[in-house]
Amino acid sequence: MTDKISELFGAGGRSEKGLSDLFLDTLQDMYYAEQHILRTLPELEAAAASDELKAAFRKHTVQTEGQIVRLEDVFQLFDVDAKGRKCEAIEGILKEGDVTLKEFKGSPAADAGLISSAQAVEHYEITRYGTLRRWAQMLGVPNGGDLLSANLEEEAETDELLTRLAETEANAQAALKG
Repeated sequence: MTDKISELFGAGGRSEKGLSDLFLDTLQDMYYAEQHILRTLPELEAAAASDELKAAFRKHTVQTEGQIVRLEDVFQLFDVDAKGRKCEAIEGILKEGDVTLKEFKGSPAADAGLISSAQAVEHYEITRYGTLRRWAQMLGVPNGGDLLSANLEEEAETDELLTRLAETEANAQAALKG
């Protein structure tokens, strides 16, 4: 840990890991996750049949770029270089989504499968950003909670949009074939 982190959290000389360590580990997970999600979104957009779903993935690509910048800003609050740490959870969720994409490509259920996979990602991000925001507030990280709240709000907005698209068109299309 840097002196800045030690100063913020009183971590100097501790051998036991505390909430500040957990916060930074989780922040690194999310930085990794967002970068991988950003690379996946254009594939989802290309695979979507619905113009509305394509637009939702395009919009979330722009949001994800902004989320990465906000995460970098949080790292700067700690005077720590922004770096990711492999996030096994997002790797698994994205792999599962890739399987769904391949198995249902071109079928009436394709968009429903894309939405389902994307919502699995969104729900993971919502839980992580909610936790990080609470921890930042508890740890007294200046502006950290606000930056993480902005990411959380965008993830919740995307989840709501995906739900609406599923309910108004994708699930009905998938149901045509049983």
